[in-house]
Amino acid sequence: MALIRKRRLTEQQQRRIQKQHQTRQEELDTSNDLEGLVVQHYGRQLEVQALSMPDEHPTKPEVKSGEPEPFWKPIEIGSVWRCHTRTNLEALVTGDRVKWQADPNTGLGIITAIHPRQSLLTRPDRYHKVKPVAANVSLIVIVFASFPEVAPSLIDRYIVACADAQIPALLVLNKADLIQENDPILKLMQEYQALGYEVMQCQSTGDASAVSALANRLAGETVAFVGQSGVGKSSLINAIVPDAAQKTNIISENSALGQHTTTSTRLIAFGEGSALIDSPGIREFGLWHLNPDKVQHGFPEIENLLGYCQFRNCTHKHEKQCALRQAAQSGEILQRRLDSYLRLTDEIAEAQQKN
Repeated sequence: MALIRKRRLTEQQQRRIQKQHQTRQEELDTSNDLEGLVVQHYGRQLEVQALSMPDEHPTKPEVKSGEPEPFWKPIEIGSVWRCHTRTNLEALVTGDRVKWQADPNTGLGIITAIHPRQSLLTRPDRYHKVKPVAANVSLIVIVFASFPEVAPSLIDRYIVACADAQIPALLVLNKADLIQENDPILKLMQEYQALGYEVMQCQSTGDASAVSALANRLAGETVAFVGQSGVGKSSLINAIVPDAAQKTNIISENSALGQHTTTSTRLIAFGEGSALIDSPGIREFGLWHLNPDKVQHGFPEIENLLGYCQFRNCTHKHEKQCALRQAAQSGEILQRRLDSYLRLTDEIAEAQQKN
């Protein structure tokens, strides 16, 4: 059987087709735009929650006797629609406020515009490109636990990311009921609290008072949950919003690492003007795209000492008159935080040399 070779378009033909498609998009009538909120992302498609109603609701087609009932999806406040975007829009993420149009005949919509963002949480992907994670986040909850074993350096990475995005951080120690009295994680939590970071505790058994206290703290916020896989982010969301139906999983006994249970960033509304965002679990949070000045903002106790070393080009690793090393030796700053800071700056320097 002969194969039919697909016709190859010239670059000029491709540009003409792309321009025609863009023109059709730009000529789209925006007088019927609705307000919406991106609640989940699926590659080229997104789920948008309706936040407003049209001035005139489209009329459902009349059905003659004997004809099958046509598909029809009414536009209602809170209804969720699968949408495409106009080609001239920047990449959208969960949490974006948008303008969009609905087609009740198909149950689909098209996003026509995006409102200015109040904040944007990003992270590098495996291809060393900066990937947006969530928009308009007002608080980032960093969840950690004693099992899987906590990585303080990862918490520091999250804190640096929060500082770079200018989003406040809340550290939540989960599964607190499984912690022994002298567990080092308690000291770790106290250290972050002494540095000025807000901390809270929750129990794996779902202690009602602790969950209630956390829910009250999150009221009125759009919150992104981050942390190692397996620390209980989705379980906390289930406790705060029982109808969230988030999937949970158990810790892998073989690897002692968390199983990835969340596959796409999802926004879950609760209360009055509150929302939770659960992002895919990540074990590393690369910050290679930041410069050293931005890393400093995540270590305010170290940032305050920079510039006081004897040498302007001090590496903070072996010099005797290093303000940072002296502060660590005297207990003014934590040695592990200094190590974490130096490790991050080294990673950034190495990444910049490769690029």
